[in-house]
Amino acid sequence: MRRVWKWCVAGVMALMLAVVLGSPVSTQAAEKTYVIGTDVTYAPFEFADKNNQYVGIDIDLMQAIAKAEGFKVDIKPLGFNAAVQALEANQIDGVIAGMQITPERQQKFAMSEPYYKTAVAMAVGQNSEVKSLKDLRGKRVALKTGTAAADYALSLKAKYGFTTVTFDDSNNMYQDVITGNSVACFDDKPVLQYAIATGLKLKLAGPESKASYYGFATQKDRSDHLDQRFNAGLKKVKADGTYAKIVAKYLGNGTQAAQKQTSAKTQDSDRSFLGLLRENWGTLMGGLKETMIVTIVAIFFATAVGILVGLLGVLPNQFARGVATTFIYIFRGLPLLVLALFIYTGVPSLIGSKIPAFVAGIITLTLNEGAYTAAFVKGGIQAVDDGQMEAARSLGLPFGKAMRRVILPQGIKIMIPSFINQFIITLKDTSILSIIGILELTQTGKIIIARNMEGFKIWTMVALIYLIIITLLTWLSNWVQRRMEA
Repeated sequence: MRRVWKWCVAGVMALMLAVVLGSPVSTQAAEKTYVIGTDVTYAPFEFADKNNQYVGIDIDLMQAIAKAEGFKVDIKPLGFNAAVQALEANQIDGVIAGMQITPERQQKFAMSEPYYKTAVAMAVGQNSEVKSLKDLRGKRVALKTGTAAADYALSLKAKYGFTTVTFDDSNNMYQDVITGNSVACFDDKPVLQYAIATGLKLKLAGPESKASYYGFATQKDRSDHLDQRFNAGLKKVKADGTYAKIVAKYLGNGTQAAQKQTSAKTQDSDRSFLGLLRENWGTLMGGLKETMIVTIVAIFFATAVGILVGLLGVLPNQFARGVATTFIYIFRGLPLLVLALFIYTGVPSLIGSKIPAFVAGIITLTLNEGAYTAAFVKGGIQAVDDGQMEAARSLGLPFGKAMRRVILPQGIKIMIPSFINQFIITLKDTSILSIIGILELTQTGKIIIARNMEGFKIWTMVALIYLIIITLLTWLSNWVQRRMEA
């Protein structure tokens, strides 16, 4: 039993050491590069072009300001809601994502001087009969979580009697209207104009809101005064004409015809299924590679944790069994999405230290999948007939040796198929980590769709890739199971 305890302690210490080594270390050099969060689906302000390079008014402007002020930026496409939460948790240094300056945001963040004038508009289906806000009564409207456009729509909700549904990205919001599930959506006018100009099957309708302005957000009371450096750089790029060139590059003169002409430079040239697959193959494979890396690393740690906790659950010690039961109960019961956001945005605010998205994702999967692994390890050991342990002990074998020599070999035969199935489950669960900005396969699909608005075709490609990988793993599971039974 002492040896088993030593294995457990050694394994836990090894896991803790791995997490610590994977944590970021502050250096003087790292302070010169600011991590800036942005959206993933907000063309023409931030999106991936046909070469799958992240571009847009916000991206180009941020880089121009950084150059003018003598610092570097590391752009992180997290999604708007996740970026704001990451900024609140001090995971990133700033957010530039078509973020309207509002009194509420000015209370929470240090907002820069305005850099773009905008307004909220309503869009409806191309054949819709909705022409004004009055036509929304009794109908459903799609909104994007955490945006000023959503706040504007919600302020009209009671007056005009419509219901709302929220989405985390623009494309899903638009598709909800195109498919007829909602009759309208609200978004910033230049974004809607650009999307419609590039083929989105919507049209503008109704009045727009009063003018508002985009700003760059960062934490208040920073010692490096990043908001002031942004303001100083903004003045420089406006004065030398760089700002005007950036806006004209993506919007032309602001009309839909001009936007259609300028957007053609960033769009996929072949919109057929095979054409899109060919042009985005490298990006999709990059997303798959990230998915496989996250899956393999996570399953390694989850297996280690699951075996340790599972062994604790069968030790003849009430405290050890209680620890195992509590671990399984907590981390198997928490939704994976909640756990990911808690680790990535909640924990850093408590410990005052950043956790990289990759490390946060690995910890999330390790705890969640480790709990499921522990449950079937514990169940596999308990499935071995009790008489096996009694016979081994009657022959004079201590508990630890009886467990290693007699019980575990039989239990492993029961567990092997479950280990492979857990690998498949972990592979699928990585898609949830897109919420914290990990560029796995699902997040890659969102970025491609933000550019070409071909949601059905791109999601079909993503689904087929998942199905092929999972089919291969299922065949492996069945082959191993047959070999174990032979």
